[in-house]
Amino acid sequence: MSPRRSILITGASAGLGERMARDFAAMGRDLALCARRTDRLERLREELLAAHPGITVAVRALDVNDHDAVFEVFRAFRSDLGSLDRVIVNAGLGKGQPIGTGRFDANLQTARTNFTAALAQCEAAVEVFREQNAGHLVVVSSMSAMRGLPRNLTAYAASKAGVAALAEGIRAELLRTPIRVTTLFPGYIASEMSGRSGRTPLMVSTERGVRAMVRAIEAERAQAKIPAWPWVPLGFAMRHLPLSVVSRMS
Repeated sequence: MSPRRSILITGASAGLGERMARDFAAMGRDLALCARRTDRLERLREELLAAHPGITVAVRALDVNDHDAVFEVFRAFRSDLGSLDRVIVNAGLGKGQPIGTGRFDANLQTARTNFTAALAQCEAAVEVFREQNAGHLVVVSSMSAMRGLPRNLTAYAASKAGVAALAEGIRAELLRTPIRVTTLFPGYIASEMSGRSGRTPLMVSTERGVRAMVRAIEAERAQAKIPAWPWVPLGFAMRHLPLSVVSRMS
């Protein structure tokens, strides 16, 4: 299978999205990068083109909660690059508060960004892929999706479980087509969103975590827990241990 040449990454101005852009640029891929912070995108574009002058890097501002803009930006990127071979639905939000403590606003923002906005991105991407009769959709979920979790993770885990089910449903729809779908379940990977690298056990560096993500994306696996060790066995444990035990793991 020939490599996916043109890759769109949302939430590309920082964290996992920014690191994925660097790794794919080093592989010679053309990139379509979008995020709210265009100043950071422009600096990243200049850096990538200086390091890899043979590639194309297109950047556009995008707030994924502006659903009309999602469709407009994805179509514009397709025009910029000639095609979209892979779309990585990466933009997300990590905030949340315990349910019933007066912070519905934070939990609603998490649900809207991590699920509803992801739905818009998947719709826009698959619309392009159907027209092309080709493409690879990558949805970034989380190991938090394995079970319902307490405290600040309740709405976040639910949103990531929802987006994982969404990706699986799209995969089921497209099984007999040339369009592929991958769901990633990252564990604790240091990033601006995690903000807890010094206090969270099992946290790996952004570089190591994203290398594992890129390997799984390139293999076009249906699902991947990232990094495989220790998250494959931990994922099994999270699915099968009593909820009282799982709640203490979070």
